[in-house]
Amino acid sequence: MARDQSKETILIVDDEKGLVDGLRFNLEHEGYGVEVAYDGNEAIFKVVESNPTLVLLDVMMPGMSGLEVLERLRERGDRTPIILLTAKSQPEDKVRGLELGADDYVTKPFGLPELMARIRAVLRRAVKQEDDKAVEEHHFDGLTIDLRRYVVVRDGHEHALSRFESEILRYLLEHRDEVVTRRDLLTHVWGYVNLPTTRTVDNHIARLRKKVEKQPDEPRFIHTVHGIGYRFETGKEA
Repeated sequence: MARDQSKETILIVDDEKGLVDGLRFNLEHEGYGVEVAYDGNEAIFKVVESNPTLVLLDVMMPGMSGLEVLERLRERGDRTPIILLTAKSQPEDKVRGLELGADDYVTKPFGLPELMARIRAVLRRAVKQEDDKAVEEHHFDGLTIDLRRYVVVRDGHEHALSRFESEILRYLLEHRDEVVTRRDLLTHVWGYVNLPTTRTVDNHIARLRKKVEKQPDEPRFIHTVHGIGYRFETGKEA
């Protein structure tokens, strides 16, 4: 069954016009609304102005690369789901992209069935994450975590969270005082089935500690369980 185009619009960002035209034809055939951008500046403008449901973002573009576009959007606090289109010869782009907050990646050349499956999976995860937001604000000693606004407030100072940082905190809070493995986080936050070898989780935790902890090297809340994962120790909420 075709999807409601008024609800789901995909922005294609790629400097290869032939590829863009082919993707547009197939996505519209599947029932999606489609917008296009051929460079990074146009992509950022259209994400901000048009608020697409999902972005297909080519990494290797002249001028501003797809990774730069991704980084700028996430720094702005934009959490639009983004699937990177990466070159097979550049595996490091995949890891860097995930660390910057990409939701998934597809390696060129790719088949249409694979791309459609990844689009549907990312959109399902985005909907589920919205539906799962029951308790949005948590108060601890000197710390407030506001998951609705994607911020933490520590001793009166507000720090913005990326989407993945927020979802990591949500998962840790749902399992507070329990050990959460890296595998748990990669599966439930990033949605992986076949788990990659990556320091994505550790890098995100390091950035989180700088926002959550007074002394990141001596954490009060986010503790490392060596060789296993992490535990969020809270005691009782304030």
